[in-house]
Amino acid sequence: MRVIYDPETDTLSLIFREEDKVAESDEVREGIIIDYSKDGRILSMEILDASAHISDPQGIHYELKGKEKVLA
Repeated sequence: MRVIYDPETDTLSLIFREEDKVAESDEVREGIIIDYSKDGRILSMEILDASAHISDPQGIHYELKGKEKVLA
């Protein structure tokens, strides 16, 4: 998984799978777009105007359940 924040466009992208091509995109709410593969798997999510939705889009707190917290 990759997380990309572009401060110039204030866009946060979460890339779950890169090996498949996007077959369909759906804006589930205004400014929140989910991309799907042809077999319906979620490939990525894009959040427009990220700073309005996320308290610190430039900081990532990653936690693996059952493990110590890791800061990236």
